[in-house]
Order: sequence, then C-alpha cells, then structure tokens
Amino acid sequence: MEKEITAGPLTLEARLIIQSPVQGVVITHPHPLYGGDMDNPVVSIIQGAFQKKGFTTLTFNFRGVGTSTGRFDNGRGEIQDLEFALDHLKELGIREPWLAGYSFGAWVNAHTQCPDVSRVLLVSPPVAFMDFSEAGSMDCPVSAVTGSFDELAPPTLVKPLMERLDQESNLVVLEGADHFYSGFTETLSATVSDLIVT
Repeated sequence: MEKEITAGPLTLEARLIIQSPVQGVVITHPHPLYGGDMDNPVVSIIQGAFQKKGFTTLTFNFRGVGTSTGRFDNGRGEIQDLEFALDHLKELGIREPWLAGYSFGAWVNAHTQCPDVSRVLLVSPPVAFMDFSEAGSMDCPVSAVTGSFDELAPPTLVKPLMERLDQESNLVVLEGADHFYSGFTETLSATVSDLIVT
C-alpha cells in the first residue's frame, strides 16, 4: 500500500504492507546521493524475508528521494526520518518493531536511539566509507550481515563495530559476496530469514 508519512514539515514517500498487528519492521535504504531508494534490490530482499515471516513491513524514501520532500541532510535529518517512520508503525499498534537497513540505511539505524525497538539488523554497514564513531551501545539485540569481499563493509571493521553496539551481537559473513550481493540474492534472503528470530 503506497502512502505518505508526515515527518515534521516534510512528507515521506512510503510503502506499507500490513500482515501482522503485532510484528513489524521499518527498513531503510542505501545512500541517497548514490541512487539509493526504497526500491533497491537488497532492500527488496530484506523486505521479502520479513514478509515471509509474517511481519508488517514499512519501507520509505528518505527526504529528497523519490517524492519525499526536503533534501539530503548528511544523516542528521535522515535519523529523524527514521524516527517518524518508527512512530508511524507504533501508531498501528506495533509496540516493539524491528529495524533493518542496508548500507547507508544501516548507518542511520546504528545512530538511532529508540528504546522501544525490539531488534536491529544491519546489512553491510559501510564502516570503510562512513564514520560510525558516534554510534554507541544499543538497547536491543543487534545482528549484521556482510560479504567477505565487501570493500565498504569489510568483516574486519564490521566486527569491532558490532561488539561496540552489542557485546552479544551476531555477525554473519557471506563468503565471496560483495557490497551489492551480486549472485548472492538467494543466500542473502536465506541468511536474513535465519536472523529473524521472534
């Protein structure tokens, strides 16, 4: 279902698929300045994995992307966008939503302090491309997926980030996969599905 989310003075283009009244996830997309949007193939894989588990899913375009109003705000405004999206899901009755994101979306997720979030899934958090130094310990379990050939999210850098976010975090490395998961779509889907533990 296509819809708009009110985010302060802005409106965000969004897609809401309602399946469960209690289990839901907000999914964030890659970097807006590099063509990232909610229709990104990896975002679609994440969305599909959650839908197969019966979750209500909410994807949206950050400010300035698609028909979302506003303009790119170097992450600060995008964190606010995510918080409005989470509030929207909670208004539907989903009190402890999941949070999932890919690349830049994973950066936004890692910098969002939302105490009511149940779990966080980071796909290829771009630690070799963006500064994660201000991302601190999160109040919920955190899982991550990256590829062994991912130059933007190399496992050697993702691992210490995960330990900082959640000492009991779960990191899955897909051998041979790069940042775009070319040729690994089914493997990524299965991996994300395995990490959706309720």
